[in-house]
Amino acid sequence: MTEVWMIFIASALVVLTIIYYYGTRGLSYFKNRGIPYLPGTPLLGNMGDVFFSRKSLTDTILHAYNYNRDAKYVGFFDFASPVVVIRDPELITQVSIKSFESFPDHKMFAEEVPDLFLKDSLFGLKGERWKDTRTLLSPAFTSSKMKTMFKLVKECSVNLVRHLKTRGGDANLFDVRNILARYTNDVILTSAFGISMDSLEEPENDFYSIGTEAVNFEGTRSRKLFMLRMFPRLSKLLNVRLYDDRTVGFYKDVVKTTVATRDQRGIYRPDMLQLMMQARNKAQKFKLTTEEMTAHAFLFYLGGFDTVSLLMTFATHEIAVNPDVHEKLQAEVDRVVEECDGEVTYEALHAMRYLDAVVNETLRLHSPATMIDRVCRERFELPPALPGLKPFVVEPGVSLWFPTAALHRDPEYFPDPEKFDPERFNHANKASVDSTAYIPFGIGPRMCIGNRFALMEAKLVLFELMANFNLLPCSKTENPIKVSVSSFVFRPEGAVWLKVEPRNHQ
Repeated sequence: MTEVWMIFIASALVVLTIIYYYGTRGLSYFKNRGIPYLPGTPLLGNMGDVFFSRKSLTDTILHAYNYNRDAKYVGFFDFASPVVVIRDPELITQVSIKSFESFPDHKMFAEEVPDLFLKDSLFGLKGERWKDTRTLLSPAFTSSKMKTMFKLVKECSVNLVRHLKTRGGDANLFDVRNILARYTNDVILTSAFGISMDSLEEPENDFYSIGTEAVNFEGTRSRKLFMLRMFPRLSKLLNVRLYDDRTVGFYKDVVKTTVATRDQRGIYRPDMLQLMMQARNKAQKFKLTTEEMTAHAFLFYLGGFDTVSLLMTFATHEIAVNPDVHEKLQAEVDRVVEECDGEVTYEALHAMRYLDAVVNETLRLHSPATMIDRVCRERFELPPALPGLKPFVVEPGVSLWFPTAALHRDPEYFPDPEKFDPERFNHANKASVDSTAYIPFGIGPRMCIGNRFALMEAKLVLFELMANFNLLPCSKTENPIKVSVSSFVFRPEGAVWLKVEPRNHQ
């Protein structure tokens, strides 16, 4: 028995030694290269607070951003991996646009996660495959296509207004996060998959239930993600995946069935899926398989479902707790309603300057993307981080992070940054906003492909809400909104309650 314990203890020591070695060998990376950096802990690097849910990823990166405010960039440890956090907006522009060929791809998820569901999506693709796919999908998001899809989105907003008016009761209290997520679910289904759904009237439908679970990066999925990034080889050996066969199979069946139905009945819809179908019949460099079409459609769902619904949630909350914003926005909405005889048009919606300012300020203060990443593909020399230091050579495989949320809250670019102030983006002030420091949808060739659609969807629902209701705080309203520290993405912790009071139009 003693020998067994000795063998066990010796084996444990060997395992711990190996873990310690791999967890600490890279912590001198930036020190050896002479640039300012945040000292890390073994294995966890600078992500310990995020891993143990003591601090959100947004606050963690904000701390890194403010670690040395004179530096153009600082070193950071994403667990055991060295990351360069770029603080200087001009350098971000240099890297992401002018030197795009040296930093053409994403690493976050794209390289660390084995799920083909994500690797085969536009976000995960690399090189020529990404270029060809981006070229294929871009026509789905032009202004002309947005005008066509406007009617589909409008139908969903009409359903939302009807639901709020009939289900409000005496109190008219709603968890706006929940209802806006259901609205977004229906918008994506009709505009991407050609499927009509009313998730407010059918709350238990499979699309919403599975979609809600798919975008949830808390709990088990969050731990899986951390394991994939901390122990990629072990995770591969254990076949750790973010999405199970049920989720993958569900979306694959939806795409397969929709494509077959359109082929059989000659149905044409001006959406992303239709463009992918058309690619099968053209002399293209590549043909999209059902799996690839599913991956692209799922990415559109994943990005649109969560980030857009959260954008609208934060916007409605800010409108409700800022009476001056509410009054001014509602006055603009009423003027447009009168000019359009009650039915807002695509052109009228996008000509609304104050609505645009409200959405832009929401994107600034509540950035849906905490950071944007790029991975180096060929050696690249960054200028010295500080005067007197040497240039820093980024080696292939090393990631750069652009701290979006931190830039948006930097008083150097946005005075009194914690204040919600749409006037920053009014017609007179918008031109003075540093566009290199305001990047809610990313920057460069890999900028979010669906940004026009997201803005149209968000603006339309805000318009309809303000035209038909007063958004007011209630006894359940928390101000400011408490942000979750257990989620990998920036989102509220729990429900967001507001009073949605029907207007008494005379």
